[in-house]
Amino acid sequence: MLLPEKNLLGEQASPYLLQHRDNPVHWRPWSREALDEARELNRPILLSVGYAACHWCHVMAHECFEDNEVAELMNSLFVNIKVDREERPDIDQIYMTALSAMGEQGGWPLTMFLTPEAKPFWGGTYFPKRSRYGRPGFIDVLKAVHSAWQTKEDELLRSADTLSIHVRTHLAPMQGTTSNEVPLRALAEKIRAVFDPQLGGLRGAPKFPNAPFLDLLWLNWLENGAESDRDTVLLTLRSVLAGGIYDHVGGGLARYSVDAQWLVPHFEKMLYDNAQLIRLCSYAYGGTHDRLFRVRIEDTVKWLLREMTVEGGGFASSLDADSEGEEGKFYLWTRAEIEDVLGVGDARELLAIYDLANPEEWEGNPILHRRRHPEVLDDSSEQRLRTLLDRLMAAREARTRPGRDDKVLVDWNGLAIAAIAVAGRQFARPEWIEAAARAFRFVLESMEEGRLPHSIRGEKRLFPALSSDYAAMISAAIALYGATHDDSYVDQARQWLDKLDAWYLDDAGSGYFLTASDSADTPMRIRGDMDDPIPSATAQIVTALVHLAAVSGSHELYQHGVRVSEAALARAQNQAYGQLGIICAAALAQRPMKLLINDPAGETFIPVANQIPDPRRVDIIVGLQENAAERDAGVKIDRSTAGAWLCTGQICLPPIHNADSLAATLRTPHQSTNSR
Repeated sequence: MLLPEKNLLGEQASPYLLQHRDNPVHWRPWSREALDEARELNRPILLSVGYAACHWCHVMAHECFEDNEVAELMNSLFVNIKVDREERPDIDQIYMTALSAMGEQGGWPLTMFLTPEAKPFWGGTYFPKRSRYGRPGFIDVLKAVHSAWQTKEDELLRSADTLSIHVRTHLAPMQGTTSNEVPLRALAEKIRAVFDPQLGGLRGAPKFPNAPFLDLLWLNWLENGAESDRDTVLLTLRSVLAGGIYDHVGGGLARYSVDAQWLVPHFEKMLYDNAQLIRLCSYAYGGTHDRLFRVRIEDTVKWLLREMTVEGGGFASSLDADSEGEEGKFYLWTRAEIEDVLGVGDARELLAIYDLANPEEWEGNPILHRRRHPEVLDDSSEQRLRTLLDRLMAAREARTRPGRDDKVLVDWNGLAIAAIAVAGRQFARPEWIEAAARAFRFVLESMEEGRLPHSIRGEKRLFPALSSDYAAMISAAIALYGATHDDSYVDQARQWLDKLDAWYLDDAGSGYFLTASDSADTPMRIRGDMDDPIPSATAQIVTALVHLAAVSGSHELYQHGVRVSEAALARAQNQAYGQLGIICAAALAQRPMKLLINDPAGETFIPVANQIPDPRRVDIIVGLQENAAERDAGVKIDRSTAGAWLCTGQICLPPIHNADSLAATLRTPHQSTNSR
């Protein structure tokens, strides 16, 4: 049955898809019906993948998809499917992998041509309507692909079959051997060698935060005492937080900088980047007590609560780069504009610490940054600067705001909930912990029959979830348990694990797929092994399993986590740089760490543990009765005396009865626990 010959995006929940609902293109959302239509017509599929905050997606939409000439060609020659990559990362991963296999550099918008069976045979990213920037014009591309389909269909089908086999081998490998060799130290050395020694991050431009790289370096510091890796992470964070990539007026991090100095941002702000920034800065503050990290955490959490919280408490996905048709216009200032808001004297005071940059090839207004004075000043000076910045922020509110993608993605919310809960513990901010709990309840209340959705917007839910949604929310539950000591969070995490096993576990019981077994329109079930800007679904699952096993005292669950870890580690051996999350998670699985605390007054050991977060560690407050976590660790806790017991695997240190000793122990890398 053929679909109506019109644009069918008007009833979608995704803001990105809704941006295209008035295009003259006969867009279809990705669905079984759209795929069936292509088969019935024996017509190739034109697949366009993007996201709401994507600048070049907007450019191509304006130049091509809003153009009647282009739309006429698309409608007559192809079945046109539009996908929000944030709603369907499975679709995005499959076809982005195909594009890379063709030797093309990936990016968005992703433009792929598929057979009627949804197998890729050619593609690219951004195309202008007419040839320019050294890129072919989209009209020429459409005609050329149509001509090739008419004259070389059999050849294209064979090519598509070969390419699909490659994609399946890459993303959905059959499980073979297992491995317990975690190349943490070796990979850290290789990563550090390609990092910028002056500014951190990978050398060259553009510069991305690359949180999975920083996670691995920080973990190697903790596990192996590699001070150079610790320093590389701290250098990167300090450079990022001083550069133009960070919004010094309103808080929050842009997705990347287009230059090599962290100066010129690509201005969209993503929830996942900022969740990971908070988490990494929490680790950095715990290890250094550098007030810079505390101040930036505070500013970023304030931004999340002020600008990214939707009705009900969940967190929106992103803010657009553009406003009024210009990239970054909302965020930029001239000196005259600053003087107009602050007055000449106060503007001079602000710009003695901050600078306005006009780099070469940058065509917009100047970019505010703090690279000359990256260090935090004394409290009174910083408070004075914050007062001046707040006046700029108030004036900025009168400008046209960038668009907000207000769909709530469950896995990204899980990352944000966990990060805010940890920061709330660290800085004794109960209102942050409550905000994290409110977002948790928002997700919880969106379930149907105990199953999570992947995306929530208003009354609309996108089911079924991805395995990363369950993993991230299990980790969020464990983080909230650590912040509140409320056992109901652990109970909920166990329920989500049951759903994860029921719908995503493979037949061998040693791994998970990204998509559920009842996903009806997925071209192939993929593993979810590849990192994005966030750790892969597989990495998040292993971490969730190991941490849940620790807090619940389940050795059986821990053994399952190890099996999943070792199977994933074997798959990651040949492409470790794209699967650093698995390497980190496997290291956690080999040396899981838990801290058992007997502190009835909550004033001696709990505050110390709160202030020194560690990605390896879960904290368990013991009650009056022995619990499963104690039994699993094999320790006997004397409840008549306050103390703490740090265990790595099944080996525990002697009890610690002094707060300073606990702080020193938690800050010492490479814990060697050779006695109970």
